[in-house]
Amino acid sequence: MSEGIHSKAVRRSLNYIERNLTEAITLKEISVHSKFSSHHFYRIFYAAVGKTVADYVRRRRLAKAAAELIYTNKRILDIAVEYHFHSQEAFSRAFKKVYRITPGQYRTYSRNLIKGEIKMITEQALKGWTVTGLNGEDYEVTVDKSEVHMGKASARLQSIKARENGFVTLMQIFSAEAYLGKRLKLSAFVKPQHINGWAGLWMRIDAENGEMLKFDNMQSRPIKGSEDWNQYNVILDIPKESSAIAFGILLSGAGKVWVDQFRFEVVDAKVPTTDEGVEDSLPPEPVNLDFEE
Repeated sequence: MSEGIHSKAVRRSLNYIERNLTEAITLKEISVHSKFSSHHFYRIFYAAVGKTVADYVRRRRLAKAAAELIYTNKRILDIAVEYHFHSQEAFSRAFKKVYRITPGQYRTYSRNLIKGEIKMITEQALKGWTVTGLNGEDYEVTVDKSEVHMGKASARLQSIKARENGFVTLMQIFSAEAYLGKRLKLSAFVKPQHINGWAGLWMRIDAENGEMLKFDNMQSRPIKGSEDWNQYNVILDIPKESSAIAFGILLSGAGKVWVDQFRFEVVDAKVPTTDEGVEDSLPPEPVNLDFEE
């Protein structure tokens, strides 16, 4: 129960942060929205996101600033002030710590590469990932450097034709050996835009013979419409007979979705699985066999 309450509190706080990146943000203000004390919420947020509130806000502001360096003509000083850095020098120091180059160099180099970026994305940017789906020609999957959560790039899945019966997924598969007998939490930051169908993170656990042991694709709690970046989770038990773990993000129907910062974390048994209750949802016996009810 507490895990669900904590998760909702973190999501509320992330929504608040996204709406106020150009405003003053304090832990006290965010904790008020979360309905927890500042001290308690600090620990909840760090456990869920892997960063302190202050570090998370700073990294999100730097990511937004990086996009503005490339795609706007704003002065570096104006961008620094907009995202609450006290001076251009403070902004440059923080920016260089994350991106390894100064804001001015980042703007120059990125703009010089922009024309060749599409070719580079097609050939290299999805290294390690597989794209599959139904009516795949109706979708585009690529790396996006203009809309990121943190860092320099995110993945974008989008429909290029309005069709209801198609879907696309960006996925990976890896050995389950390191997680046998454990409870595994998959999380990622997702930003949906104009999704008329649905999107969701997913994880599937397979036995060596290919039999599916566990699965959750968020279809019971779908991501729809348009929202700011937020964190979503899938939590499954990894049976001892597991052989492979597949995971990814799925977009069904029309719309667009960005995903960034996939993360795996082993959690204890107190954290409920997101597929909980699926097996118990079957009725104990058949019903309405004569269609009279």
